[in-house]
Amino acid sequence: MAEQTWKVEINEGVRIDRWLTEESGLSRTRIQELAKAGLIFVNGKAVRSSYKVELNDEITCDVPEDEPIDVLPEDIPLDILYEDSDIIVINKPKGMVVHPAPGVYTGTLVNALLYHCKDLSGINGKIRPGIVHRIDKDTTGCLVVCKNDMAHEAIAKQLETKTCHREYKAVVAGNIVHDDGLIDAPIGRDPRDRQRMTVTDKNSREARTHFHVIERFGSATYIECELETGRTHQIRAHMKYIGHPVVGDEKYGKPCRYMDTQGQVLHAYRLTLVHPRTGEEMVFEAPLPAYFEELLAILRKESAR
Repeated sequence: MAEQTWKVEINEGVRIDRWLTEESGLSRTRIQELAKAGLIFVNGKAVRSSYKVELNDEITCDVPEDEPIDVLPEDIPLDILYEDSDIIVINKPKGMVVHPAPGVYTGTLVNALLYHCKDLSGINGKIRPGIVHRIDKDTTGCLVVCKNDMAHEAIAKQLETKTCHREYKAVVAGNIVHDDGLIDAPIGRDPRDRQRMTVTDKNSREARTHFHVIERFGSATYIECELETGRTHQIRAHMKYIGHPVVGDEKYGKPCRYMDTQGQVLHAYRLTLVHPRTGEEMVFEAPLPAYFEELLAILRKESAR
C-alpha cells in the first residue's frame, strides 16, 4: 500500500470522491472503489465516498501498489506530437500494434510507452498505458494515450459523448460520385470470419462514418472521414459496405496495384480533444506518411493521361 495524505484548505462541503479526483489524479470511479474497500480515511476514520469534506480535515488514502505486468519496456523510437504530465499524443507508424495481444508481446506501442514514460501512472490498479482508443496495426497517425486515471476517464468520456473528434484520410477503390456522405450502418463480427467486421443487424452496434471527397482519380478516390462512433475496423468495414474498400486493405478488399502500401491506405491525420486538466481545446495533426504521398502522386499522374 502507498499512503497519501491531504489537508482540506479549500472546497469544503464537496463530496470526498469529487474532492480527491481534483487533488489526487485518480479517477472518481477508482476513488469510490477505494472508499468501498475502506481505504479512505478522514481524521483517522474510514469514510464513504459520499462524505462531504470540512475545513482542516486530514484525508488519508491507502492506494494498493500497482500490479506488475509481463510486458517489458523497449527502447523503440516514438514520433511524439505532444506530451505533458497528463497525456501524450503519438503519430503511430505503419506496422506497429498498439497493445499486446496473444502472440504479440514485443514491438508494440505499449512496450515503447513503458520505456519512454518513466512517470506512467496506474490505471485502475494496474500499470498499463491509458489506451482509450486504438488504431489498427497498418493504420498510421494520431493516437492519444493517458498517463493517469483522471485523464483516462476524461478522454474516455469525450469519446463517449462525441466531443473528441477523430478525422482520417484514405484512398479508396473506385470513383465515389457524391461529394459528401454519411454511412449509418451497424457493425458486428463477420460470422464467416471472426477476424473481420461487417455491416449486420445481428450482435452489432451502431456505427456512423462521415466522408468527404478530396480528389477523384477515376480508378480511386481520395477522401477524408470523421468517426461519429468508434467501432473496430469501422472505416474499413463501412467503405467495403458501400463498394469502395480502402486501397491496399487485403482483409476487406485487394492489394494496391500501383505499389506496395503494406496494408490499408488509411491515416488518422487529425485529433481534436479538450485537455482533461486545463479544459483547453487542442488540435493535433500528423502529416501524411511518405508512402501515402507517393501513391497520390502516382494516381495524379495516371489520371492526367
